[in-house]
Amino acid sequence: MTDPMTRTDRTAEEAPSPAWTASARAPRRGLTAFLLAVIAVGLLAAGGGLAVALGIGRTDTPAADSVDAGFSRDMSRHHLQAVEMANLALLHTQDTEVRQLAFDISATQTNQVGRMQGWLALWGLPLSGGAVMSWMSGDMAAMHHMPDPADAADGAVMPRMATETELAGLRGLSGTELDVRFLQLMIRHHQGGLEMARYGQAHATQAAVRSLARSIAETQRAETTTMETMLRARGGTPLPAP
Repeated sequence: MTDPMTRTDRTAEEAPSPAWTASARAPRRGLTAFLLAVIAVGLLAAGGGLAVALGIGRTDTPAADSVDAGFSRDMSRHHLQAVEMANLALLHTQDTEVRQLAFDISATQTNQVGRMQGWLALWGLPLSGGAVMSWMSGDMAAMHHMPDPADAADGAVMPRMATETELAGLRGLSGTELDVRFLQLMIRHHQGGLEMARYGQAHATQAAVRSLARSIAETQRAETTTMETMLRARGGTPLPAP
């Protein structure tokens, strides 16, 4: 006897409705954000544990105004904005290559923040405070790139950081426009971090701080080259130098 309901009829009834598909997508995005938060906590803890394992804090303790302390404070703050931008791209991009880059930046810099904040804790120093970039006062080339006062008032308190206005604009984009703007802002952000890392590598007194500064400089140079290639492939160009 022939089944009155054809295979086509069953398929139509079994297929999820567009409304259900859209509603299911939101919990998955929420789960992704939750997992990112869990990973971030783990990486921060791992970074802090590494600071202890390396013996930081068992030798002469750097002063609050030292290069070691200033680098650790300011680079942590600089990194945290990069992590914010990377996580935003990670959650919203549809581009596999951009997603992988964003994940790498977020994971690496979150771990490095844990290390730097771990050092500050071991030295008995606050995680924030003090005049931004004052530990680089002898580097006139770096001071030349200090942000415009208007940009600083809008959140870009260190070289080539994004302003709150730029971050708000990034949050409102999608598709290729999001990818291009993310790459533009992150390239500029890396360029500012590179100047800080070079100075820390040259002038920090703690060997582990110099080693991290060198690693940051090498990684950000390589990532900047990669991002410039990715940006051109998506029809974008780097932002003009400040």
